[in-house]
Parts: sequence; C-alpha cells; structure tokens
Amino acid sequence: MSSKAITLKERLAAPEITIMPGVHDGFSARIVELAGFEVAWISGAGISESHLGWADRGVMGLQENVSACRDMVNCTNLTLLGDGDTGYGNAMNVHFTVRAFEQAGLAGVMLEDQTWPKRCGHMAGKDVISREEARDKIAAAADARRREDFVIKARTDAAGVLGVDEAIVRLNLFAEAGADLLFADALLTPEDIAKVASSVSKPLSVNMGFGIRARGTTPLIGPKDLEAMGVAAVIYPRLLTSAALRGMKNAMDVFKEDVIGRNATPDREDLMISFEELNEITGIAELDALEARFSSGR
Repeated sequence: MSSKAITLKERLAAPEITIMPGVHDGFSARIVELAGFEVAWISGAGISESHLGWADRGVMGLQENVSACRDMVNCTNLTLLGDGDTGYGNAMNVHFTVRAFEQAGLAGVMLEDQTWPKRCGHMAGKDVISREEARDKIAAAADARRREDFVIKARTDAAGVLGVDEAIVRLNLFAEAGADLLFADALLTPEDIAKVASSVSKPLSVNMGFGIRARGTTPLIGPKDLEAMGVAAVIYPRLLTSAALRGMKNAMDVFKEDVIGRNATPDREDLMISFEELNEITGIAELDALEARFSSGR
C-alpha cells in the first residue's frame, strides 16, 4: 500500500486544514519540498502553460499530463495530488485515466464535470455535463483505483454556470459515488464557501488563485479562516507559476536594458540564484553520492 496516499487521507480527515502549494515541474516540486511541505497539488494548468506554452484550454492530453506528473514523483518525496481534467472522455476513459495516475505514483487525482475541451474554472465560456454523466464518471474513477487509499477528488464547475445550490447537489452525488475529496470551483464569496462546506458529506477543498487584480475569482482567504469555515484542504495552484513568470520577465527586462543596451553583465543576485544553489536544489549531492557508490576506485 502507498504510504503517500495513506498520509493524504489521514491529513484530509484531520481537523487541521491541509495546505497544498501548487507545483508544475521539477524546479517547483523541489522548491516546495525544500520549504518543508510534505503535500502538494500538481496544477494541470501549470503543466499546460509551462511545458506546452498554452493556456488552460484543453490543449494538453493524458499522456503529456501523466508524464510530467511522473517526473515530479520521481524527483521528490512529496505526496502529490494530480489534476486529471475531465478524464479525457467518458466514464470508460476515466477508468484508464485513474489507472495512469495511480501507476505514476501519485496519491490521488482530481476529475471535473466540465465539457471538453475544458478551460480554467475562472475563464468565461465554460459549461458542464449532466449530473448523471458526471456522477457516473466519478463512480468509474472510484471503481478503477487498485488501492482504496488512492484519493479521488471530484470537482464541479456548476456554481458559475447553474448556481451554488446545483454545485452542492453535484458534490453530494459525487461523494455517494465514491469521491473522497470535493471541490466547487469559482465560488465568489466567503459565504458561498462556508455554505458549501457545511452542506456536503465529504471533506471540501478550495482554490486560492490570483488576487484582487483578477476579477470574478474566488476571494483570497487565509488558511486558518478557511479552516474555521469547515474547509479541509486548500490549494495554491498559481503561486509558483506566476512567481516564475514574474522572475523570468524581470530578468529578461534587465537583460535587454543592461546587457544588450549597456554592455553590462547579467550577474545580478536579485535576479538569479548561483550555479551552486541551482545544483543544490536539483539534487547534485544525491547524484554525487550515487556516482561515488558505484565507481570502482576512480
């Protein structure tokens, strides 16, 4: 049995809120682990944006998603929850999607009820499939897992399309179908979050994304306040992707202005980590130890 999945289920059942920073590649996964976190959320949007260079509009497929997730599993000891989008098809496809994420070493996977191609839950133009089809897909996901401790996170985007009450109905159907963790995306007020948390039969997760500059998104609320509302888990999927982009944009602005424009050097501690720190973060000590262990006296 997977100790990671057991740990995740135990955390979700605990009274303290589970905090999951978002990761999208080896750099971000290692940074989160070095910061002392044990659990993280793999952002499907982050993979699409960073690996493919395309916004979260259904461009990424199953194998691209799972491959990136497997790489993050293999370079850290984090307990990782993956983003399976809509399951890439119907209930039959969901079966194979769940198997793929489980075999990649993740502790669980999220599945949502949007129509395909899906889009970021805070983008305009999204739609959802019927209650019945969505429930059947979650039932297929629960049935597909080989380990009972593999977490099925069920997401609904119905709140922004059909209203919060419909989102609650769907989440409870998903819980009955075998979901372990529930998520209503794009709740727009603290009152809506508290209402959903008190109205569903399984632990609730919420998403803390962009801040006040992003209109029409879930308001940013501190984790202890969310815990007081009855929320079991909170994810921060955009924290490191947006920070990485800001850092790269700042570095390129300086490169154009100082290096190209003024013939300066790009050696700026406020913009770049050192070569030594880069290697330290990316596991050079472990590689050196392996090389020394299996070298014949060299």
